[in-house]
This record gives sequence, C-alpha cells and structure tokens, in this order.
Amino acid sequence: MQGFAGFMWLLSMALILFSGFALIDAAMRREDAYRAADKQSKPFWLIILGLAFIVNLIFNILSFLPILGLIATIVYMVDVRPAIKGLPGGGRSRKGSSSDGPYGPWNGGR
Repeated sequence: MQGFAGFMWLLSMALILFSGFALIDAAMRREDAYRAADKQSKPFWLIILGLAFIVNLIFNILSFLPILGLIATIVYMVDVRPAIKGLPGGGRSRKGSSSDGPYGPWNGGR
C-alpha cells in the first residue's frame, strides 16, 4: 500500500507542476496574442488555469475536480499555446530598449 501512496504522491506533484507551468506560460503571453490566435481571452485562461492549479493543490488526485483541471490544462497546452507560439514574436511580452523609437532602434544619426 505504501508503494501506491508514493506513486499517487508523485502523480499529484507532476500534476501540480504541469498546471503551474501552464499558468506561468499563460501569464507571460501578451493579451493581443490570444485575440490574434482566435482563442479565449488571457483573463479567461488565467482564471481557468489558476483554478486548476489551486484544485490540484487542495484535492486528492482521485477526486473529480483535479481531473477537470487536468483537462483544462491539456487543452491550453495542446491547443492554445501552440497557436499563440505560432504568431510572430511567439506571443511573448517584450520590453523594448530605451533607445527604441516608433519605427525601430534610434542610433543617434549614425
């Protein structure tokens, strides 16, 4: 019985890490990338993946809610994430250089 409990604990930790990774990945993507990929909005995915992460922390893996969270996380990772990554720039938030102008980097007239 200890072996099964250890396996379930490892499975639970893997599920927590998986949903945590998806949540962090969704948070790092730009808002307009979700619209450009014709997917649900960024706040929608942050709420869904945040709930999945919290449910995985609180409930046992054999209950019903972590399975729903796993399904939501898989949908994000298999459908939404590749669509956003396929956009130019990969949908990542970028901070420009302090010398960037509206048409690109400013080089001081050189």
